[in-house]
Parts: sequence; structure tokens; C-alpha cells
Amino acid sequence: MQIAVDRLTCDGVRGLLEAHLADMYATSPAESVHALDMQGLKHQSITFWSARENGKVLGCVALKHLAGEHGEIKSMRSAENARHRGVATALLQHLITQAKHRGYRRLSLETGTMEYFEPAKSLYRKFGFVDCGPFADYPLDPNSCFMTLVLERAAI
Repeated sequence: MQIAVDRLTCDGVRGLLEAHLADMYATSPAESVHALDMQGLKHQSITFWSARENGKVLGCVALKHLAGEHGEIKSMRSAENARHRGVATALLQHLITQAKHRGYRRLSLETGTMEYFEPAKSLYRKFGFVDCGPFADYPLDPNSCFMTLVLERAAI
């Protein structure tokens, strides 16, 4: 598996992100969906990576620069046929390493509170993420779970 910066131009990535957004809207109320579409992920504050094997997209993750030494995880997703193969773990390890190289001291994320999101929250907790309050411009929302990781304590 290779993980590399992706310019969001291939159909494999497009399909993965379309499935991600469809699942978010099917699982959460529309006002609680904070996932970005392809155009939103092309913002200059965001770096997007895809994981591939033999040219096929296995998963993706993005890192958004917030302020100072704080970054946000966006669009973490594994392809349906790549689940339970360590793709999400590899992507999260890669993102944490990149955040440390950038000098970030904290990574945060927003995910849902529904049962659907439990596997993702479990993965984040395995890496040391803990629940926190809203950050950046997120409002308090009963459908949102906010998590953060102080990078000095990160195990990679």
C-alpha cells in the first residue's frame, strides 16, 4: 500500500468521497454533517492523501490547518472492499507523522455520535484521542463527538 498526496482528480477518489458524503447524510441530520465535498477538500488549508494498492484507491484522509499548531482530521474513509485490512490505521499513522513534521501540537476531529461511528471512534481512542468540547468554529451539537490528541503523547 502506498500513501501519497492526492490532487482529487481520479474517479476512484471521487467515488470514495461521494460514498462518504452519502453515508454521512444517511446517518446524521443534515445540519450536523460537517464532511467536505471534493471542492471543499481542495482548499489551500487542506492536504489530502489517498492510500492505493495496484492503482486502486483503498482509503483517504485529509489534514486541515486550523490555527497555530492545531490541525483537524477530515474525510477519513476506507473503501468498502478494503475494510479490516489496516488501511485506516496506516492512514491515521501517516497523518499523525505528517502533523508532527509540520510542528503541530494538537490534532482534533469531529465525528458523529451514532452507533455507525463507533468503529472510527474506537480507532481514534486506540491512538490516544480523547473526547473534548467543540473546537474551531464548530457549535455544540448533540450529534457531534469532538476528539483531540496532544501530539507529544502520540504513539506512532
